[in-house]
Amino acid sequence: MATILLSAAGAAIGAGVGGSALGLSSLVIGRAVGATLGRVIDQRVLGSGAEAVESGKIDRFRLTGASEGSAIAHVYGRMRIVGQIIWGTKFLESTSTSGGGKGTSRGPAITAYSYSTSLAIALCEGEIRSVGRVWADGVEIETDDLNMRVYHGTDDQLPDPKIEAVEGEGMAPAYRGVAYVVIEDLPLAKFGNRVPQFSFEIVRHAQPDSRDLATSVCGGTEGVALIPGTGEFSLATTPVFSSNGLGEQGALNVHSPSGKSDFETSMDTLRAEVPNCK
Repeated sequence: MATILLSAAGAAIGAGVGGSALGLSSLVIGRAVGATLGRVIDQRVLGSGAEAVESGKIDRFRLTGASEGSAIAHVYGRMRIVGQIIWGTKFLESTSTSGGGKGTSRGPAITAYSYSTSLAIALCEGEIRSVGRVWADGVEIETDDLNMRVYHGTDDQLPDPKIEAVEGEGMAPAYRGVAYVVIEDLPLAKFGNRVPQFSFEIVRHAQPDSRDLATSVCGGTEGVALIPGTGEFSLATTPVFSSNGLGEQGALNVHSPSGKSDFETSMDTLRAEVPNCK
């Protein structure tokens, strides 16, 4: 606004003075001087914009749990173990820019950086039955939130498609005899832009060549008896919530990150451990 006003005022003053200099009329010279002063005032009052802001960018990555020569764990029953990273991709950097714009009052352009990676984590000697719960830095997370594939460590398992896509066809190992998981495109923002320390709950039955009774028990069980629970909604198949009348509510039968009722979560665990149960 000051640029427009002072430009007009300078032109009027120059026209009143008259004459010329260097081939330019006093009107033109007065308008240029007024516009220059007005622009200086506008920049002081409205600002000339701010420098671009960058957030989330890191200079060094840390990778944990990737020790060469570590022993492969041998697991029986149900056990929580910490895996070893046996393969990983480079960190993928993604950016998103917001703000900025045109005009003298534009805000700063903000560029946010985010990172993701894909990795394979060896668990134990195969063959396992299933992977139960998963913890990241000691906090239990829902497996449905991870793009995770489980390889049970059979003698005929095939290479993971992600590893084969990165390493090339025919160049990816299948890690036969080793149970492992592949986590694809893991976002690292909520873990402080680093790979968290994962731990897994492994269920591994006695192997087929073993004379352990657990082989026949787990494979031959076809039914179980449900004893009535101690809670009113312990056998409910859908989550039940209660309110205290102050705008707050809590779940009465949901105690896992899955968001399912305790009964549904228990049934999923039962089906994973006793596959022939009907």
